[in-house]
Amino acid sequence: MTSREQARELLREFPVIDGHNDLPWALREQVAYDLDARDIATPQDAHLHTDLLRLRAGGVGAQYWSVYVRSDLPDPVPATLEQIDCVRELIARYPADLRAALTAADMEAARAEGRIASLMGAEGGHSIGESLGVLRGLYALGVRYMTLTHNDNVSWADSATDEPKVGGLSPFGHEVVREMNRLGMLVDLSHVAATTMRAALDTSVAPVIFSHSSSRAVCDHPRNIPDDVLERLPANGGMAMVTFVPKFVLQAAVDWTAAADDNIRAHGMTAFSATPEAMAVHRAFEERHPRPVATVSTVADHLDHMREVAGVDHLGIGGDFDGTPFTPAGLDDVSGYPNLIAELLDRGWSRADLAKLTWHNALRVLDAAESVSRDVSATRGPSHATPQQPTLT
Repeated sequence: MTSREQARELLREFPVIDGHNDLPWALREQVAYDLDARDIATPQDAHLHTDLLRLRAGGVGAQYWSVYVRSDLPDPVPATLEQIDCVRELIARYPADLRAALTAADMEAARAEGRIASLMGAEGGHSIGESLGVLRGLYALGVRYMTLTHNDNVSWADSATDEPKVGGLSPFGHEVVREMNRLGMLVDLSHVAATTMRAALDTSVAPVIFSHSSSRAVCDHPRNIPDDVLERLPANGGMAMVTFVPKFVLQAAVDWTAAADDNIRAHGMTAFSATPEAMAVHRAFEERHPRPVATVSTVADHLDHMREVAGVDHLGIGGDFDGTPFTPAGLDDVSGYPNLIAELLDRGWSRADLAKLTWHNALRVLDAAESVSRDVSATRGPSHATPQQPTLT
């Protein structure tokens, strides 16, 4: 049996729990949530990284759908609710394939039924509008993790890709973490500054996650996780879910992206410009300087290092499909997970270790968050703190 055949056999028993997929935002941007126009029961290779056929081919058994909204929206809360509505509509539209999941037990039930457990994660603390009441509302609607920031700071937490403002977490930021622990909502530390990672680990009494981040020692990008933070995951019980985004996993791609950004700024545009003029500048730059290509092996290098530092019990997978325009060769879409498992088998990873990576670790972490919630809720009621009165309860 080839390593790829072994990978497929393993994934039939222990499918992937993927920490982050941006399909809802892609549906918003491409077709304004017209699900007839992007029917994921049919092949969507021309438009998306994700459809049901490729999720099945990839051995995905549970998916955290990101209900991300841009941090520059004037009022992100309604947009976040629309994203949640999109996920709920997908689940209702495809009941033979998708099953709503709120708990670890729900994930196990979906696996037993042969359906894909569908959970939600909010990407960025701006989605709660500085309101713990909104945080509780998101939890009530099914959101089971929140990334504390996206690319920009929030008033109470520093992002990895913005100028530091509060030195990690403000007093209200610590209260957000405590309220998430009380609810049973996972604290997601992808996108946050290293100071924010350490501050959240100091405060959280529940396991934290990194829903889509890789190793900073392997690829020096601020979106990645420093070794000293990875070393703290065993004591916390949390996990780091390796991402596939080339500019976060391949150093040559980091350097290339920086040069491309410098080039577009030299033409009087921003790095995120998507106008026809900007695209022409980007294409001309790429013709002169071909884009470096990450591979399955690139991602496996991160997992090898992260296993050495944090241990195999604290690793998972968060591909970030439909949230990035570029993907590694061999991990082109959600059908590619068997290629990564095959690569790890070839590197000597055991079947038991791979089952932890794909299924058991993420299941354990959500179950532990639920247990902490029961304990904390027995002694602490809902917090009504605000940024202005951060310790008010």
